[in-house]
Amino acid sequence: MDATSKKTSLSPSAAPLVSIVCPAYNQEAYVAQTLEGFLMQETSFDFEILVNDDASTDGTARIIADYVKRYPTLIRAFYHETNQYSQGNPSVPRLFGEARGRYIAFCEGDDYWTDPRKLQIQVDFLESHPDYVLTYHDAIPFDISGQYEIQLQGDLRADATALELQKARPISTLTTVFRNVFDSLPRELVGAPLNDLVWWSLLGAYGKGKFMGEVKPAMYRLHPGGVFSMRSNKRKLHMALQTSGALANYYNRLGNDELYEYFLMELVGYSMSAITPQRKVQTLLQVGRNFSFNISKRLMTTFTKGHVQ
Repeated sequence: MDATSKKTSLSPSAAPLVSIVCPAYNQEAYVAQTLEGFLMQETSFDFEILVNDDASTDGTARIIADYVKRYPTLIRAFYHETNQYSQGNPSVPRLFGEARGRYIAFCEGDDYWTDPRKLQIQVDFLESHPDYVLTYHDAIPFDISGQYEIQLQGDLRADATALELQKARPISTLTTVFRNVFDSLPRELVGAPLNDLVWWSLLGAYGKGKFMGEVKPAMYRLHPGGVFSMRSNKRKLHMALQTSGALANYYNRLGNDELYEYFLMELVGYSMSAITPQRKVQTLLQVGRNFSFNISKRLMTTFTKGHVQ
């Protein structure tokens, strides 16, 4: 039996091992290639495909509906009449709550996978390594001009400790397969614009991350309609700043001082990058004055307590 005929035999009541989550918006030119990357997967287990169309104004919903007709027991589609992202209601992690699989694989509707054994390789590892919560691999950015260097460079092309995940280590989102352990976000993190970094931080509470160099790279598409890739550098910096602030607030509430202070330092770094050189000098002088004042205050308090007449 070939892979496609096996997958289309999935009954609605069967529990798939993996749920592929795919948010889509105005990706008429790309979403078919994305879905074909899912359908070509060769696995020894059942999986399902969850596609969310966020009120696209082009033909994206029509293409998704056509695939649903062809694979009605494999693909579940969610359609919106009003764009939810613009109202501060992103489709994920809400879609994670709809996922029936033990594991979640993630890929947006303008990216695609190239390795037909991707899911099998990543799931096999997670099944045999309960101390790992997340697997990921290489991705290659590309646009109409051609391909660029892989997303993860240097030390990022390696495994991640649980703490490194909690510190929101960068990972190629379209390559991930992870345990289905959360379907909502803590209140501090709901509005964080870089929600994938938030996911990795939350997943770090459950285990480590595995880099899998043996999986063929996925393809990360750069185009004018990209939610993040085509943002200005200033906007990307502001999104990182907001996300670090949200994570700092979250870990402060949990009483995790190490991660609270880590994200505060990230927040300071992004803030310094965002302001003009003149403002940087003013800010550093102010920090120096505050530091000197606080040190003096602490020394005076210590001296007073230690002095006995």
